[in-house]
Amino acid sequence: MRLKSEIWVKAYLRRAAVAGAPGVVVRRGDADAGIIMIKIARLDGHCDLYGPAPAGLASDDGERRWTRLAENAPEDQIEARLATEIRLDPDLWIVEIENRQAEHHLEGWLAES
Repeated sequence: MRLKSEIWVKAYLRRAAVAGAPGVVVRRGDADAGIIMIKIARLDGHCDLYGPAPAGLASDDGERRWTRLAENAPEDQIEARLATEIRLDPDLWIVEIENRQAEHHLEGWLAES
């Protein structure tokens, strides 16, 4: 059984905060099943972006899996992509973590390619 999006986001933000990386919910989506996008702000004008893994890379155990969609990209490009994603899916969650070392705190949740 998959955790509701809102509960997963709260747990993820807590996990990042414990590791010393502050994070915020930039956009709230559907509490039950909204897709979640994770932006890692490197605080130098560049970001990484993580999104749900494609179905072929997802796990069978019901856990959410993530894949990197962009690495060290200019922040304005990431924001443009997120704006497009919002137009396609108004139930989208956007979570932003600030971390100069680009640590994503998704250990154990990254999809194997």
